[in-house]
Amino acid sequence: MAEKKYNSSSQERGYRVLLLLAGHEFDGLAPGQLAEALKTNPSNITRDLRVLQEVGLAEPLPTDQRRWRLGPKLIQVATQFQQSLTEIKRRADEVQQRYTRTPS
Repeated sequence: MAEKKYNSSSQERGYRVLLLLAGHEFDGLAPGQLAEALKTNPSNITRDLRVLQEVGLAEPLPTDQRRWRLGPKLIQVATQFQQSLTEIKRRADEVQQRYTRTPS
């Protein structure tokens, strides 16, 4: 494994929180569950979740403020990425079509 050049344990933990939240959009996860999975203190996770909430990447469940899920911003970024890929494919298909037509 390559040696890490840059290391911020709190940032890395925040990214891992995001990865753990994926797939729990309806029931969410409690900070204690995230802390257990990441082998850290629940207060660290609560701080991480608040930071992620500030930028729209995580949010508490509307039905249970003690449980968290991915925020809309991350999904919006993923959707924008997918739309960009679709546009790139469309443009590439146009070029391919232009160069593979039979000359008249």
